[in-house]
Amino acid sequence: MFMFLFSVILLFTAVLALVLGVPAIRRRLVAKPILTIFRKMLPQISQTEQEALDAGTVWWDGDLFSGRPDWKKMLALRKPQLTVEEQAFLDGPVERLCAMLDEWKITHELRDLPPDVWQFIKENGFFGLIIPKQYGGYGFSALAHSAVVMKLGARSGTAAVTVMVPNSLGPAELLLHYGTEQQKEYYLPRLAKGLEVPCFALTSPEAGSDAGAMPDFGIVCRGEFDGNPDVLGMRVTWEKRYITLGPVATLLGLAFKLYDPDHLLGAEEEIGITLALIPTGTPGVNIGRRHYPLNGAFQNGPNSGNAVFIPMEWVIGGRDGLGQGWRMLMNCLAAGRSISLPATSVGAAKLAARTCGAYSRVRTQFKTPIGYFEGVEEALARIGGNTYMMDAARVMTAGAVDSGEKPSVISAIVKYHLTERGRQAINDAMDIHGGKGICIGPRNYLGRLYQQIPVSITVEGANILTRNMIIFGQGAIRCHPYLLAEVNAAHDENHQKGVSDFDRALVGHARFTLRNIGNSLYFACAGGFIKENAPTDCAPETVGYYRQLARFSASFACIADIGLMILGGSLKRRERLSARLGDILSLLYLCSAALKRFEDDGRPSGDLPLLHWSVQDAIYRMQQAFDELLTNFPVPAVLAWSLRALIFPLGKRCKPPADKLAHDVARILMTPGEVRDRLTDGIFVPAADNEPLSDLERALQCAIACESIEAKLRQAVKQNRITRRVHGQIEQALERAVITAEEADLLHQLKDLRQRVVKVDDFSPGLD
Repeated sequence: MFMFLFSVILLFTAVLALVLGVPAIRRRLVAKPILTIFRKMLPQISQTEQEALDAGTVWWDGDLFSGRPDWKKMLALRKPQLTVEEQAFLDGPVERLCAMLDEWKITHELRDLPPDVWQFIKENGFFGLIIPKQYGGYGFSALAHSAVVMKLGARSGTAAVTVMVPNSLGPAELLLHYGTEQQKEYYLPRLAKGLEVPCFALTSPEAGSDAGAMPDFGIVCRGEFDGNPDVLGMRVTWEKRYITLGPVATLLGLAFKLYDPDHLLGAEEEIGITLALIPTGTPGVNIGRRHYPLNGAFQNGPNSGNAVFIPMEWVIGGRDGLGQGWRMLMNCLAAGRSISLPATSVGAAKLAARTCGAYSRVRTQFKTPIGYFEGVEEALARIGGNTYMMDAARVMTAGAVDSGEKPSVISAIVKYHLTERGRQAINDAMDIHGGKGICIGPRNYLGRLYQQIPVSITVEGANILTRNMIIFGQGAIRCHPYLLAEVNAAHDENHQKGVSDFDRALVGHARFTLRNIGNSLYFACAGGFIKENAPTDCAPETVGYYRQLARFSASFACIADIGLMILGGSLKRRERLSARLGDILSLLYLCSAALKRFEDDGRPSGDLPLLHWSVQDAIYRMQQAFDELLTNFPVPAVLAWSLRALIFPLGKRCKPPADKLAHDVARILMTPGEVRDRLTDGIFVPAADNEPLSDLERALQCAIACESIEAKLRQAVKQNRITRRVHGQIEQALERAVITAEEADLLHQLKDLRQRVVKVDDFSPGLD
């Protein structure tokens, strides 16, 4: 009997080895049937979706998706740094521009930038940050572009948007990558010098984020242009909205679908999405009306045209650019998503951190600075921790772009998470400031930011769409080491080659899945002791974080693969599951950036509370995302239990940041010094008199200088040496030698500064 069983097992093993070990047999008996099933499960991918998948590059996100991130490779990445020229621009023109800006006047009185500010922006080349020097621009790095927008964003949302749009997705960037030499030579110098004000018209009223549904169209035809009656071109009809700089633009970038019914270009009738540059003075272009987005004074509005004739030379890239518009847009989207919008959000968060820390120390209730109350400490800790991680992700992502990457998935991650964390920081800041935050006026440095935060949430792919459909939906295919190869094989019209390519990818995918299943369980049980899961040369305080992230990376790769195998194409429609998977991938990236920042900054011990809080909070959120994912996974109970045992064999053991850690972070924000300065570095801090922020900074310094003096007063009140009444208390304390004359002067100075800080604006009944 034993020999019979042994023979059966041996025979089964031999057959399995033959089937799996011989490629020709495996392709016929395994790969081909699975490919047939896979093709049925695979969701239909539109042309625009395919071009989005093909766009950009895979970078550190690929490591995180692999289940075995190479921390040594990440830490070896060059630290992004500004050049001397870039720093000089920030310290010079950007600093002067910030000093010129009065957001209350801009938003309430003018509803536009003042003429002298517009002129300053144009004359100092703010529209040419990304344009190479050979065309009259600065040729700045993505990091410098980000730093400029961040600094302006903390001072004036209107100015930040005005500067960032010409340097993001728009005519300049599209021309740089796809324009003809003639187009570059003519337009780029004019854009760099501010002789042209550009805008880019993509969004249509009903299509929104669905570019495939764009109703705007052009018909190839011959027409009269510039005195010539027989010019090959197109008649374009469009209606666009939400176009920033549109009302004042002189050069309109336009996206539309192009058709050639008379076959003037060739056999194809449907050419595809095409981009063109149209001077706004062209007959038939309707432009100039404005939207008014949440008290934002930046120029934004609709435009339209009906059968406007434009020559073929106005197509970006000329004849070669026909039908290539969506590919162009997808490849250039990284600047808006990964640079501009995250930078404005980081600027807002840094402003919240600096002002809330100072305000919480200066503003007192019950004779105690409000920052000493635990409820306020909790909000301060969120602001500080989020700001640290946001800025780390901003810099790391800009560094990737500067190194030649076009990180499409990471750009979606930072767009979503940094704008959302920026919103959280401003919300917390408003709670801390209370009535001072909600009373709009010249002294309110938060109100307009609070009103305008939803703008960044909405544009460049609304955050709901980005979280639920793009981060994991695109990331799963782009970052997975084998899935894209399998998808491409399934779409290969060469049947034999498709089976061969699919078989090769399938074998690798099987090994990948089995490895991550094993690693998920092994790392969850013993990951804290596996030396290989942390770099050998990292700071000792961070070793545990690397190991925990390696564990969650393996678990993520494991559950993502299982989800794709079980749900197939339906996972695309299960947006909440996709969103949670995207959250895990995103938090892995944000934690990586925070750890990289700590190393790049030279491991400053003073920053450890910020690092600890931000990473612990993110790891706890990852655990919660896994838990919610498993709870809602549409599988039988037995399989659901098995998956939970695989991810959490020892239970959910990650904890949120402790109250003591929140206390330490709050104290950093309330204490002037290098840690607070490093956290908020890069924003404009005015020194001029009667500036709300400069009053706040002086009040903070004075409050700390008066801390021991105020303690003397409190002690004297307890001993009945001076009156409890605030009025006249300083004079009485001086008279009775409780304090010195110098100390009395400091207290009077603090009293005056404190009144300025807590003061809110008031107006006549007509709000004049």
